Amino acid sequence: MSEYVTLQEIERATDFIKQRVSLKPRVGMILGSGLGQMVDAVTDQQAILFKDIPGWPVTTVQGHEGRLVFGKLEDVPVVVMQGRIHFYEGYSLGEVTMPIRVMQLLGIEVLIVTNASGAVNPDYAPGDVMLINDHLSLIAMTGINPLRGPNLDSFGERFPDMSQAYDRELLKLAHSAAKNAGVSVHEGVYICLSGPSFETPADLRFLRMIGADAVGMSTVPEVIVAHHGGVRSLGLSGVSNKANLDGNTVTTHEEVLQAGQVIGPKMIKIIRGVLSTLK
Repeated sequence: MSEYVTLQEIERATDFIKQRVSLKPRVGMILGSGLGQMVDAVTDQQAILFKDIPGWPVTTVQGHEGRLVFGKLEDVPVVVMQGRIHFYEGYSLGEVTMPIRVMQLLGIEVLIVTNASGAVNPDYAPGDVMLINDHLSLIAMTGINPLRGPNLDSFGERFPDMSQAYDRELLKLAHSAAKNAGVSVHEGVYICLSGPSFETPADLRFLRMIGADAVGMSTVPEVIVAHHGGVRSLGLSGVSNKANLDGNTVTTHEEVLQAGQVIGPKMIKIIRGVLSTLK
């Protein structure tokens, strides 16, 4: 495995996909743990397995199918990652975010990222949906940034501003779509940790103190790279478990997957509503 992914490696994977799929996607989507069912709403599907794409990292996590699905949703051409790659699987952040670079070369204008998260905000309950308005990246703050290494100048500048990593117009559209669909949503800050261990009660109290509302092990590196490449991002976080601030409950991956069955239908209503405005 390589810490840095080269432009040549990105172009090789992109060319492989273009030889097999004629659709040019406008929107890229990444589906988190337990949310893979959302791909069922995509019509005119063409799928490629991650393992078949040259250099593409392969997911090893239960609940992540490992397919790249092309098709249409609300008549908008999309490319959907059914499952994602995580830093804790042993990949570098360059490898974790390689799919974003490929999507950028495929022509996406918008990236919609979804994830399953743990509640940090005590007002959040399992099954809730939080629209992400900002993030905290403890991984990047400690030096492991997905943009570390040689800058890919063809995508973006060396020092990108991150003050609006989550597009404000898309956030407004998501709120409107949720309201129209009768889906109650929160809006807050998502924090990314490396995983794979879940947080201790002391971890969660600290995260709450520094401003986090929901915690997970993904999304932030993807959004950093998308923003670097000029792609607008919308983030939806599905709350899979209550904030365990006192240490009286046990968090499991199984409950994360089960919560996805409740969260998925809510997210797809919001995403459909947003996409319907992009025609």
